[in-house]
Amino acid sequence: MRLTALRPILLVASLAALSGCGQMAELKPRQGHHLPVAPYGRPYQSNANDLLKNTSQNRPDRNVELHTRSEPRSDDPFDLPPKEDVRP
Repeated sequence: MRLTALRPILLVASLAALSGCGQMAELKPRQGHHLPVAPYGRPYQSNANDLLKNTSQNRPDRNVELHTRSEPRSDDPFDLPPKEDVRP
């Protein structure tokens, strides 16, 4: 097959693939499935959109302190050499 014969097929396939990308609807669990129960102490059960929000525990803040000049590294007390395997 030539490339010109493949163009309509590729066009239809790409349009079919993109047709579901813009769908905006409320998220719901599948039929027969339920959302997780509310954590202990919370008076309400979270919905699907609440469960998808990132918390600071899921996505912690980054330390963006930039080094402006070269500095020697401080000693790391946990940077130990590997132990030698001593067998009798």
